[in-house]
Amino acid sequence: MKFPVSLLSLPLRAAADIRARRFLRKDPLGSQRELLPRLLQRAAKTRFGREYGFNSLASLPFEVCYQQFQQQVPIRTYRQFWDDWFAACLTTTPQGQQLRLQDQSWPGLIPWFCETSGTTAPTKFIPFTHEMFRMNQRAALDMLCCYLAAEPGSRVPEGKILYMAGSTRLKQMGPGVLAGDMSAITLQQRPAWLNPFVEPQEPLTSAPWDQRLDGMARLLLADRKIRIISGVPPWILLLLKQVESLAGRPVREALPNLELIIHGGTSMAPYAAEYQRLLPSGGPRFLELLPSSEAFMGFQVQGEATMRLTPFYGSFFEFVPIEQLDESGAPLSDAQAVPLAGVVTGQRYAVILSTCSGLWRYHIGDTLRFLDADRFHFEFTGRDKFLDRFEEKVTQTEVEQAVAMLNKRHDGLVREFMVGADIGGRCHHWVLACRGSALLPDQASRLLDDQLRSANADYDTFRQQGRINSPRVLLVSEQQIYDWSAEVRGKLGGQSKIPHIDPTLTGELVKSLSGYACNNSFQSFASP
Repeated sequence: MKFPVSLLSLPLRAAADIRARRFLRKDPLGSQRELLPRLLQRAAKTRFGREYGFNSLASLPFEVCYQQFQQQVPIRTYRQFWDDWFAACLTTTPQGQQLRLQDQSWPGLIPWFCETSGTTAPTKFIPFTHEMFRMNQRAALDMLCCYLAAEPGSRVPEGKILYMAGSTRLKQMGPGVLAGDMSAITLQQRPAWLNPFVEPQEPLTSAPWDQRLDGMARLLLADRKIRIISGVPPWILLLLKQVESLAGRPVREALPNLELIIHGGTSMAPYAAEYQRLLPSGGPRFLELLPSSEAFMGFQVQGEATMRLTPFYGSFFEFVPIEQLDESGAPLSDAQAVPLAGVVTGQRYAVILSTCSGLWRYHIGDTLRFLDADRFHFEFTGRDKFLDRFEEKVTQTEVEQAVAMLNKRHDGLVREFMVGADIGGRCHHWVLACRGSALLPDQASRLLDDQLRSANADYDTFRQQGRINSPRVLLVSEQQIYDWSAEVRGKLGGQSKIPHIDPTLTGELVKSLSGYACNNSFQSFASP
């Protein structure tokens, strides 16, 4: 017998309350102490585990276990881990690339790889196991239950979620092995009972991005049961703008039942002004989370101002102060990592993970700053690729705050952006994708420069000394940066993001973007 969803809401709310209370009682430090030996024991018979003596480590008291784990297992970047452990398992056949990791660093066959790629680096294949899939599901459920427990009037249990995933197409990497966007893996492997509550469905999920965006906007307008949107801030923003355009009225009026926006993957700060314009007071609530292809790291509990680290989901965390990173953003050979118990509030750290997908002391590339040492609230401070080609060490947070300031003064004019180093000109090269042309390049240059000088003492000193020249700014149309990302990078929508800081050593990505913009027929302006 089938029951109306509304009749199920009471037991769902009761279960959510229980689960939320259980989550809020969890001990982060105790969980990490228990988790490391379990991970080591689970992987003890793998090739990696035998190489580093995991079996003997797992039986030691935690302090001794962790100390020896640090001494025996080096911190590795993706490239180092790939070269040392995974590269030999990749073969090329007439059917294409085949990647088979069987008992390498995690027991059994790795069934999925989260595939990430860029224009300046080889494709990355991040292992993703059944265990990690279950951990991610558990984290998402805990986050939702905490929300429902804090909002007794919520109508989320009676509705649907619109998940702004990347393409759902996965490619075969061998018998029983698939690779693709993490969101595609998550969607394709979700339990069947969730299907009626998740949008969009096929064929829209595998349509080209522009068609998918329009289709999702029309779906939001047509289906009043959709109560949640989940995705990356810039793509959610584009979706809401499309809704506003199609409806011909404000988003809040067009989507009266939209209750919650779950966002993550990049800072909300640069987009805050435009969200405020689209969704003034009385709009949906916002919750932030920090997922990644490697692990689920944290989420915002409803009613709290910032995210909590969530060290309960199959990953052991270590942290390296960013002062111990080299010029490419990788940990120095003598970098000293600390476990969660050793972090200091206010310090910015690079994250090192050991996971139930077989990554060990893996430098993930994300950075964060802890705000307390009790529940480990933190702020995501971006990738560890910061503006440092002139030794100025400008962080991604400082870059995004500068754009947020610009948007606050100019009514959300800047929709997307990228900044990199102009080595020859000894300056920062900004490309700002704007709606309209009300902003002048020299004006933007001055405002960005002033903001960075007030936020970063090294940058200010170097500017005073003439070691760094004033920023060079190119203003382009909003659409152009998306066209460039689709045509040149081959990446647009879903979990794919415009890199706010060019990660290349010589500013190749920002040069590509500005060259593409100047060679196409649209209006652009450059500062001197």
